[in-house]
Amino acid sequence: MGDTISSIAELEAIYGEIVPAAKLKVLDHISEHYGQFLAAAPFVLLATSGPEGLDCSPRGDPKGFVRIHDAKTLMIPDRRGNNRVDSLRNIVRDPRIALLFMIPGIGETMRVNGEAHLSTNLALRESFAMEDKGQKALVRSKLWDPASQMARSALPSTGTMLQAISLGAFDGKAYDDAYPERLKRTIY
Repeated sequence: MGDTISSIAELEAIYGEIVPAAKLKVLDHISEHYGQFLAAAPFVLLATSGPEGLDCSPRGDPKGFVRIHDAKTLMIPDRRGNNRVDSLRNIVRDPRIALLFMIPGIGETMRVNGEAHLSTNLALRESFAMEDKGQKALVRSKLWDPASQMARSALPSTGTMLQAISLGAFDGKAYDDAYPERLKRTIY
């Protein structure tokens, strides 16, 4: 098929330069503001890769279920599911993961990429114990429950986070103020 993009050069010719804010937001650690976003998220998608292919699996619980262990380590409990354990099988063989955090009422997501390791540490597992019920991640996270929606003002804005990351070199207020118009221009 002659319309297929087959090189990075062709791709970049179509899409152009990366938006500066998109470059700025990439960190090798969890900043204070990013930590606030992660702590407020009741739902995360976990993407993994293994010999049988890719997997994207939902994980959800009340907000704060993903713990920030340190600036480079997140801890996520495993819950009952369908016992296919595709993601866990993949992690055993290829530790690379991608996480996509979502918060009800917030129109933005947060991505985290890294490596995962599985632990059978009993004390750690017990510290994550919750009602021993087999609810699904979407139910546990209450992602679509209107009562669980959070006001956007409850978390730092994207502009605030980018300004903090840049140590003040980025105009976060201007970025946030321009968002509605930028969204209209770029949504499609």
